[in-house]
Amino acid sequence: MAKIAVLGYGTVGSGVVEVLETNKDSITKRAGREIEVKSVLDLRDFPGDPIQEKIVHDVDVIINDPEIEVVVEVMGGVEPAFTFVKRALEAGKSVCTSNKALVAAHGPELLEMAKKRNLNFMFEASVGGGIPIIRPLNQSLTADEITKITGILNGTTNYILTKMDKEGSTYEETLKEAQELGYAERNPEADVEGFDACRKIAILTSLAYGSTVKFEEIRTEGITKITTKDFKYAEKLGYVVKLLATSCKENDKVYAITAPFMINSTHPLYNVNDVLNGIYIHGNVIGNVMFFGAGAGKLPTASAVVADVVDCVKHKGKNVMTVWSVEKLELGDADDEVRKFFVRVKGNVSDLSAVNAAFGNVQTVTVDGIDGEFGFITEPMSERAFAEAAKKIDMIHRIRIDETTI
Repeated sequence: MAKIAVLGYGTVGSGVVEVLETNKDSITKRAGREIEVKSVLDLRDFPGDPIQEKIVHDVDVIINDPEIEVVVEVMGGVEPAFTFVKRALEAGKSVCTSNKALVAAHGPELLEMAKKRNLNFMFEASVGGGIPIIRPLNQSLTADEITKITGILNGTTNYILTKMDKEGSTYEETLKEAQELGYAERNPEADVEGFDACRKIAILTSLAYGSTVKFEEIRTEGITKITTKDFKYAEKLGYVVKLLATSCKENDKVYAITAPFMINSTHPLYNVNDVLNGIYIHGNVIGNVMFFGAGAGKLPTASAVVADVVDCVKHKGKNVMTVWSVEKLELGDADDEVRKFFVRVKGNVSDLSAVNAAFGNVQTVTVDGIDGEFGFITEPMSERAFAEAAKKIDMIHRIRIDETTI
């Protein structure tokens, strides 16, 4: 029997316990041994819950228990999770986590600690919830040179943008509804400002190229400035608006950005709606690959965590290699990236003199009921060139365009 401990009995932690019980027989077959939760660390007590007899309030009880082989960290945040995970590895225990903040900040360091001790540090659930993506990047796609990764990696923002698109609701109205449904936190900043998706693309890019991408260096914009008018223009043009986290390799340089983009029906992520996530990967040999499913939620995320636990039990005493060094990957200058832009500008579409002087030929668009402004799409241009041109017009708002096709 393999005995494990769970750090945190919140949504995901309780889900891990539930998944292990619900699928006990099949998990035992796949792991080769029965897996039992021996201890659960939490500051709270849970009277009436059978887990109460396993609750401990001191992490030392788990760290010093020689019977515990694997520690599941589902507390969230960087500290004290980082300290607890390091101590678990130092005590000879493999670790599985769903904590993207921890992985983005300290992933390669913890992987190195595990490798030196013939242990494992696994984090499938840190990106994409229940969608398998870490393992495919680490094992299934190793024959390919990855040239692009693009994902809808945050269910909260995807839900908000989908509702705004389909129902015409304002950002404020939809955010409030998302909070009432439990899709958004009381403080939604990490989601709506793009920070959550940014950390996830940093992890995926680091794995794809084997060196550390600092999430703080990725250009990141959220969805708080997106309005119902943007969606009306998008509809007229045949686009939808999505928060994309994307990285690509061009001329031996890696570029990354997290921001709202307009995409059309030929884009592989066009139909990824509501709280679902989707991840598109292009390899130079395999071509296009899509991953789609529940990007969050108690049981989907717990399923991914338990899959890591099974791997740790199956490979006890053997490190499953993950290529992600502490060496920093220098990102290309985001201002050098070239793309089209959708722009809303004050004025009348009959007078394009200022727009043409700044941007050259553009595709204009007007929407019935929206007065005093019009929209246009630029030709492909660099971020730097766009910023300079935008200074010469009375711009209201702009959204980037991603022309990736299936």
